[in-house]
Parts: sequence; C-alpha cells; structure tokens
Amino acid sequence: MKLLRPYLRLLPLTLALGAAFAGSAHAQSLLDLYESARAYDATWQSAKAQYDANLFRAEQAKAGILPSANLSAGASRSNFENTVPAVDRGITTQTATVSASQPLYRPANFATWEQGKRQVELAQAQLTAASQDLVIRVSQAYFDVLAAQDTLAFVSAQKTAVNEQLASAKRNFEVGTSTITDTREAQARYDLVTAQEIAAENDLRVKRLALDSLVGKADVKPNPLVVPVNVPPPQPSDVNVWVQQGDENSPSIRQAKTSVEIAQLETEKAKAGHKPTLDLTASYNVTRYPNGNTQVPGATRSDTGTVGVSFNLPLFAGFATQNRIRETLSLEEKAQADLEAIRRTVAQAVRTAYFGLVSGQSQVKALEAAEASSQSALEANRLGYQVGVRINIDVLNSQSQLFQTKRDLAQARYNVLLGHLKLRQANGTLQPEDLARLNTLVVR
Repeated sequence: MKLLRPYLRLLPLTLALGAAFAGSAHAQSLLDLYESARAYDATWQSAKAQYDANLFRAEQAKAGILPSANLSAGASRSNFENTVPAVDRGITTQTATVSASQPLYRPANFATWEQGKRQVELAQAQLTAASQDLVIRVSQAYFDVLAAQDTLAFVSAQKTAVNEQLASAKRNFEVGTSTITDTREAQARYDLVTAQEIAAENDLRVKRLALDSLVGKADVKPNPLVVPVNVPPPQPSDVNVWVQQGDENSPSIRQAKTSVEIAQLETEKAKAGHKPTLDLTASYNVTRYPNGNTQVPGATRSDTGTVGVSFNLPLFAGFATQNRIRETLSLEEKAQADLEAIRRTVAQAVRTAYFGLVSGQSQVKALEAAEASSQSALEANRLGYQVGVRINIDVLNSQSQLFQTKRDLAQARYNVLLGHLKLRQANGTLQPEDLARLNTLVVR
C-alpha cells in the first residue's frame, strides 16, 4: 500500500492486499490444495495403508467359520523279505488324501468373526480421524501463508509511511520548524520497521515451504480472503448440542466404543474355553501299491471315503481358562474406563473450541472498531503535527498502533475461519466438503 499524501486518508490495506493477490494466475483454493495433499502427504498415505491392512486383517477372522480343505500325497519304498515261503522284493507305496472340515459349533471362532466386523468399524473411525487431521493441517498451513503475506504487506506499508514521516521530519528540520530529535526518532523507527520487514519476509518464506511440502507442489499461492469476511456464528448456538453431536460422531469416541465391544467379545472367547466344539469332517484316501504288497504280489489299490462329526469337550486346563476369563473381564473394565475418559476429553475439547470460536468472532468485531479508531487517531495526529500541537513521536506511535491493529485483525479473521473447522473436528462432524464453504470466502 502506498500513502499518497500526508493529509489523505490511509487506504485500507486489506483492499490493497486483495487486489494484489487476486491477480495471481496460479492462485489455488483451499479445497484444491486439500485434494493435492491427499495424493501426496505421507502421513495420510500411511493412515490409508493402515486402513486397508485393517480391512484385510478383519477378513482373516472370517476363516474360522468357513470350511477348510487339505490335500496330502506321499510315496515310499520298502524292502520285504520272508523265509517261508521265500520272498524278497521291494514294495512301493503311493498315497493321496483329500480332507475337509466345516465348523458346526465353535463359540470362540464365531466371537472372533464378530471381532473382525468391529475391526472394520475401528479402521473406518481411524481413517476418518486421519482425514479430519489432514483437513486441519492443510487449512492451518494455508492460513499461515495468508497471515504471513498480510504481515509482510502491513510491515512494508508501515515502512513506507515511516519513510515519508522521516522525510517530512528532515524537511521540517532543514527549515527550522522541528528539532533534530524528530528526525532521529523517525530514523530509529524506520530502522526498526526495516528489521521487522526482514523477519516477515523470512517467516513468509518458511510458511510457503511448509505448505509446499504438505501438498507436494512448488510455489503454491493460496487465494486470499474477500474482505470483509462475514462468517456466521456457529449453528446451532447451544454448546450442549455440539457436545451431544460429538458423543455421537467423534472418531475417538467411536474407536473407544468399538474397543469396548471387542473387549466384550474377547471375554466371550475366553468363556468358550469351557464349551465343547463340533465339526463336520470328510476325507477321501487313495493308496496304491504298483508292485504289490506283503499279501498280494500284483499291483493293488484301495480307496477309502469317510464322513463324520468330531466332538471335543474340554475337561481341565490347569485353571488357565478361569484365569483367562478374569483377565478379559479386567480388560473389559479398562476399555469402559477409557471410553468414559475419552468422552470427557471430547466434551471438553468441543466446549473449548466452541467458546474459542465465539470469543474469536467478538474479537474480530472489536478489532474492526479498533482499526477505525486507530485510523482516525493517526489522521488527527498527522494534522496536529502539521499545525504544531503534536510531535513526531505521536505520529509514529499512531502509525505503529494502526498497523499492529491491522495485523491482529487479519490474524483474528484467519483464527475464526480455522476455529469453525476445529470445532467440527472436535465433535467429529468435519468433512472435506466444509472446505468448499470456505472457498466462497476467497478471491476466485
């Protein structure tokens, strides 16, 4: 931004920023960058691979209730000798067996199958949490870049304003209407702002690198916000409704609930150690003697088929089953306690996010008022300096206050936008589609 005349009203920096960044041909929206991050971010890819692995692990549990079949074959050579009658010959034995088994009653296997179903639910909750975390990380990096750009623009504008004030002080000193103190104060403030500008440039460079590494693209230019930003308050406006939604939708709570169900099924598996098992079995065996056997000198073959049931009843296992049941019951209590702890943590996080968002929106309104007041104060001090009722340091302090207020206001706006997303993350309702709503608040 550029000050045209000392007496003119300071141009709104936010409009200048919007005009500067809207002209970028390569600017990208938040939703576009999120899609890029899903295809590139290593943390997300790891979570997706773990999700796929959990699905396949859950499918393995189904094997315990399905039929199983085996094929075995073998060949052996033996030598048979007999004195009466005199016999001395080699005997070749060839065997092949096909066997199958179908569980009819195995409580432990069916409990394991139910656990597999819960593992699928657990994997889905974990992937949901990873997706929501990616939304927040991309949004945070996106707004960090925008905030760093704003800070640099504000500091550069402040540097321009201080430089003009320095030039004015020098001119007034030359004509004898001000002292050397005014010039030195303006010079000191100019040097300080120059140092702040260098720091702001480096901070912007670092924030851009962080965003680039997250989305896998070089020199990403986020779309800036449309100013003023009219973000509606959280709906519903009752924090208890958000907490209730969190209890129903939070991935952390869903994982804890699923863990309780898995622990309960583990107890059922332990109790199955006292129960009988029943399997349906079938087999077919072929045995060949190409050179005969001990009774028949010629080639022989025997085929044997069997079908039956196999029953097993555990009687005593050295108290292992009883102690296993006690162990799983204790683990079940632990899972219930963990669930309650997570519920309390989620409720606290939702309340914190909700009131933080409400406070942030109030802060934005207060800073908007402070910006207008600081603008008026700067104009009054400039006029007072020209007529001799204000000194140079008053003008410099007013400039610093105005630009600091603008920086705080820009950061507060970004915090409010991010606060909406964090509130939905806290209660588990955050979706990538929420980023599309934010796209309506940026320059296209």
